[in-house]
Amino acid sequence: MRNKKLVIVILGSITCLCICMLLSVAYGVKSVGIRDVWEAILGVDSDKFEVNIVAARIPRTIFGVLGGAALAVSGALMQSITRNPIADPSILGVNTGASLFVVCGMAFFHISTGNQYIWLAFIGASVTSLFVYGLASAGHGGVTPIKLAMSGAAAATALQALVNTIMLPNSQVMDQFRFWQVGSISGADWNDIRLMIPYLIIGFVISFSLASSLNTLALGDDAATGLGMNVTYVRALAAFAGVLLCASTTALAGPIGFVGLMVPHLMRLLLGPDMRKILPLSAVGGSCILILADVAGRILGRPGELESGIVTALAGAPVFIFIIRKVKVRAL
Repeated sequence: MRNKKLVIVILGSITCLCICMLLSVAYGVKSVGIRDVWEAILGVDSDKFEVNIVAARIPRTIFGVLGGAALAVSGALMQSITRNPIADPSILGVNTGASLFVVCGMAFFHISTGNQYIWLAFIGASVTSLFVYGLASAGHGGVTPIKLAMSGAAAATALQALVNTIMLPNSQVMDQFRFWQVGSISGADWNDIRLMIPYLIIGFVISFSLASSLNTLALGDDAATGLGMNVTYVRALAAFAGVLLCASTTALAGPIGFVGLMVPHLMRLLLGPDMRKILPLSAVGGSCILILADVAGRILGRPGELESGIVTALAGAPVFIFIIRKVKVRAL
């Protein structure tokens, strides 16, 4: 029965992803027909206006698949290693830390390439993660879900103030940063995809290889240590993978929140706590969510576009409130 349910979820997720990708290349400010989509994919009649529109949307769609998968897996890893059901790159301040380092690079070092953005975002996300975890560890009782969330919120607020302080007096940096800040995949191209793929491969390989160890870690640190696992090593490696996945996407698309919160919870609801199932299916689910958010932004924002980061925030905020009220913020 369990295997049957797993097969249904896998097939359903893959089917949903294919439908979402088709919607992404077909619908937008100008919608095109299915025939035009196939002609663009096959390279037929390349001078046709509709075919050129679809061809321009294909890298945007692929970037959405990769970025959504990275954010969802990053969220699943953070929830697992912190045993915190509301852990997410945006809630823990990781996205804001990445933003601060990127805007510092723009303002003080005049960086402009995707690779530089990725490395700065990775450093910023790593430093923020360590700071938030250290802040939550201080005091009586050690790390708790509430302390971790509050530490992340405090760090995000302070870091955002620093971002604004650096950005607002500099009109050139502000123009460069303002659209990136809300989170969007509208400007994604093939070069962005080539830049992020090596980092995503490393992050995904580490994440999926740690799935069984994360299941053991869920038993508790003492039990995991008793079973011969190096808890510190596993947690550090998982944190590295999560930050790398988050930073590589945030650097190129901006801080897109709540994908890493919503998707792992949905997969846990459908499949249970087994990380061997949650991680790969969260990747598929994250791709679907980000692509749908992008399509919704194009349709709702006509004749312009509504950035996907705004759409995910509008959808994710009620989910966040629901989790707090129903799950009671207990450890996983």
